Amino acid sequence: MTVARKRRTRESRRAARLTQNFDMLPGLVRNLPLTEPMDEEQVHRIDEASMSILEEVGIEFRDPVALEQWKQVGAKVEGERVRFDRDLIRQLISSIPENITLHARNPEKSVKLGGKNSIFVPMTGAPFIRDLENNRRLPTLDDLAMFHKLAHMSPSMHSTAHHIVEPMDHAVSHRHLRITYSSMKYSDKTFMGMTTSGKNAQDVIAMCKILFGERYIDSHPVVTGNINANSPLVWDKTMLSSLRVFSSHNQPVLCSPFVLGGANTPASVAPSVAQLNAEALSGLAYTQVVRKGAPALYGHYLSTVSMKSGSPMAGTPEISLMNFMIGQMARFYKIPWRTSNTLGGSKLFDAQAGYESATTLMAVMMAGANYIWHSAGWNEAGMHCSVAKFMVDSEQCAMAYRMAEGVRWDDFDEGIAAISDIGPGGHYLGHPHTIENFQRAYFMPELFDNNNIEQWQADGGKDTTQRSLEYARKLLIEYQQPAMDEATDEALLDYINQREQTIPTADALNDEF
Repeated sequence: MTVARKRRTRESRRAARLTQNFDMLPGLVRNLPLTEPMDEEQVHRIDEASMSILEEVGIEFRDPVALEQWKQVGAKVEGERVRFDRDLIRQLISSIPENITLHARNPEKSVKLGGKNSIFVPMTGAPFIRDLENNRRLPTLDDLAMFHKLAHMSPSMHSTAHHIVEPMDHAVSHRHLRITYSSMKYSDKTFMGMTTSGKNAQDVIAMCKILFGERYIDSHPVVTGNINANSPLVWDKTMLSSLRVFSSHNQPVLCSPFVLGGANTPASVAPSVAQLNAEALSGLAYTQVVRKGAPALYGHYLSTVSMKSGSPMAGTPEISLMNFMIGQMARFYKIPWRTSNTLGGSKLFDAQAGYESATTLMAVMMAGANYIWHSAGWNEAGMHCSVAKFMVDSEQCAMAYRMAEGVRWDDFDEGIAAISDIGPGGHYLGHPHTIENFQRAYFMPELFDNNNIEQWQADGGKDTTQRSLEYARKLLIEYQQPAMDEATDEALLDYINQREQTIPTADALNDEF
């Protein structure tokens, strides 16, 4: 290699180091051992208890369409209570795909779920925002667009989710349209669809057909929908109607019991998992009644309840244990699974929020979750999304991503050779192996300060919140909107305008699906 070429190569590497890369990380392929606290006998004990709950106690399906469908496949239906033969449950869930590919409008950002494949998804559903000035207030549609842009610019986020914050400046009955459009418009990553009613779910599917093509979505999962059970042991009409829309169109649903340990489950870890498992299995089985082979994820939302105040808690050891156990159960049934991540109960982005989020993140990674939801921004038990926490959480997910990739061996021989080159008492800072590998050798956080105190003071003495908010502003300045076909964009806006003229601006709609 000539001297000039060597110089150009060094200069190109230096330029690459100085240019920040906002490209999305590929879907995570985990290479670390799983944490599995249950032995084989205990896994079967949970399975047996759950099957007994399904057979003897049963699940309420508060929806006439679902009740009729359960009768047709042989379940025992008495009023709204459905009891299931365990062989029926096992037969139905056996047709759920073990692996799912979620197709993004940018094919390079499509991702896989199942087995060792995992993705990070931002939080959703916050009725308040802690904004770029760290003020807590009601959010707007512009705030939602801002978060979708930040999710697009955050390499560790594989999705823009949907209503990261609730756009309070739009009528409740119209929000799902604007939320879906924002998810589609400001990023070309995967996204979630609103499941607040069957009619709203149909609007999401209609908009997906405009974006991807009428026939494409029937064979290509492009959007996920969350379906919450009302623990204990109830599925309601709103959720079931949305499930039918998504599953009938071959779009994956997250069948998610909403667990408040000690309040709507027994005050004990193992029985809580047995109840949750029964609830999840009944929802998963129903997806296959709707459409055999439809993709679905074993889901849940986990929190424990303070026996002092009744308030939900985050980051407790029992939540970690339940995540480990649920991971084992999902793998036992060969179904991809969803969990929640970086949850905080603090009212501020403080030490409590950090500890709770870090505890949850580590447990989720070691549990082997596939769809890692609420991965950025969650605080105050989900009551607000913090811009500052969104940025730090995203970086923490990138760090967890690196850890879960496992040890790299591709430069092992070169590293060993460097030891011989340096010998006793030397240092490696200028060695060619270090120069070639230092960027990827050790993760270097952007948002944490590791300088000495004199340098920190010279830089303004900023805390993590200040640095994170500055970083968010920087990303928003550098954001470039991904191109969307103009005719497609117009068709989406036309659909929204037509539907907004049709849908009354009421807070509640009767669901006929």
